[in-house]
Amino acid sequence: MTQSLEDYLEMVGFLSDDGEVRVTDIASRLGVSKPSVLTALKTLEEQGLLEHERYRSVTLTERGKEAAAEIRGRHDFLTAFLRNVLGVSPDIAEQDACKMEHVLSEETIKKMKALALSQPKKAPVAKRKKA
Repeated sequence: MTQSLEDYLEMVGFLSDDGEVRVTDIASRLGVSKPSVLTALKTLEEQGLLEHERYRSVTLTERGKEAAAEIRGRHDFLTAFLRNVLGVSPDIAEQDACKMEHVLSEETIKKMKALALSQPKKAPVAKRKKA
């Protein structure tokens, strides 16, 4: 899955925590056009990750919920690692985690988790601010 599609899926997951997810909300939060959102939603629907009927709300499938939770978990861990282990400022940690979550291998993240656990003070998982 591309970084862009992961961002859309992650946003649908965040917005669904607050209730109904609309195309307008996704576009607004990601700073993209509605046609861009519709194109991404169509691709994610074809992959079985969500359901969407035009002019209706967007709903994650079980597979979509799992994928969105995995993306969110990587992001939350990376934000906490950057802040609590490396001492990066909150805003920069958030920005960098957004970039890193898409490119780091599972092996690298596991090694980072092991390092975080070996620190005198464990890195708690940071709560991500909604975009």
